[in-house]
Amino acid sequence: MRRTDPEGHGPVRYGPPLPGDGLPLLPALSTALARAAGHDGARPTGGVTGLSEAACGYFARRGLPARPEEVAAAPGAASLLLAVTAALGGDVLVPRPCAAWWVPQVRALGRAVFPVPTPAECGGVPDPYALLETVRRIRAEGGDPRLLVLAVADDPTATVAPPELVHETVEAAAGEGLHLVSDETWRDTVHRPHETVLLSPAEMLPERVTVVTDLAGPFLPTGWPAAVARFPATADGAGLRARALDVLTALGAHVADPVAAAAAYALEEPPEITRRLAAAVALHTCVADAVHRRVVSAGAVARPPQAGRHLYADLDPLRPALVAHDVGDAQELEDFLTARLGMPVPGGHRFGDDLAALRVRLSTGPLLGATAEEREQCLQFPAPLELPHLQSALNLLGSVFDDLRDDAQRWEPPR
Repeated sequence: MRRTDPEGHGPVRYGPPLPGDGLPLLPALSTALARAAGHDGARPTGGVTGLSEAACGYFARRGLPARPEEVAAAPGAASLLLAVTAALGGDVLVPRPCAAWWVPQVRALGRAVFPVPTPAECGGVPDPYALLETVRRIRAEGGDPRLLVLAVADDPTATVAPPELVHETVEAAAGEGLHLVSDETWRDTVHRPHETVLLSPAEMLPERVTVVTDLAGPFLPTGWPAAVARFPATADGAGLRARALDVLTALGAHVADPVAAAAAYALEEPPEITRRLAAAVALHTCVADAVHRRVVSAGAVARPPQAGRHLYADLDPLRPALVAHDVGDAQELEDFLTARLGMPVPGGHRFGDDLAALRVRLSTGPLLGATAEEREQCLQFPAPLELPHLQSALNLLGSVFDDLRDDAQRWEPPR
């Protein structure tokens, strides 16, 4: 999928980002979709009863109890973020880098967006001291910061923020009177859940955090847009939800009845859904680890992936080789690697990072195969890295990065 980049850097390339994309549908999801296919879709904005109740159960199983009147649904997390931003007003802060779709939603409303650096150990959550400094600078310049958007399980960096950092950042945001939107789309894709502690900001400060979760990917095929939000169980939270629903109504942002029925079924997490999700997580974990090994062995820098289907790599150590190929910024690096790998490799500038930095996001999805059959084979095969088509894709990636390493050593100036 290609979208126009609001910064004018050319088309934004989003590859097949999530599990299930292009895979055969689970029979139960197809059945749920078919049963509701004849409905006329005349439902109140915010979600039908079955979806709202299923969302409450989903959130409760993750330590975030909710009632239907505290939940809303929309055709995608982007609609929910736009609605909450419009309802709150003011300026918005985001971590740098951040998910590619956050900033366009805010800017569509004419709101100012202020990036905040993240700490060395993870992405998705701003450094608390940098957050405080940024908020005070905005106010000193006459701005009105009201909202912080963050993601403990982050796209694009594929990291999970440690609980102590989340706690410090949430406390800093609360101290400055900010509301928080926690994008938890990736929380169910943690690679090693027994080794990684994921703590939602809503568990720490439930009265100031709205949780947004996109279902198209972890639970539904990407062509079935549905997302749910959990608002604080307070008078202010009820007011925010009501204003957000007004925005969704004005946009006509309804979840189609067939998709709502399938989403409700998936959020109940029957065994076939949880087994499929667990298999997808295991597949993307082993592929992400293999990509990480090849990227790091070539001399690039990348944090070990902990969640999701991506890897965020810094190729600055390979700059001498890239400069020899006329690559001097993230846009040129994106073009260079996309051409050589034959798959989308968006530059860091797509995620709000510095254009001059040589950073890219590598996705595991395109490596799984060009057809639904190949991707399904990866999901079912006990040792997917031994499949010829996946081996070939990984070997190509390793070869491209190894060539850059060798070129960098050749072009490195003598000391």
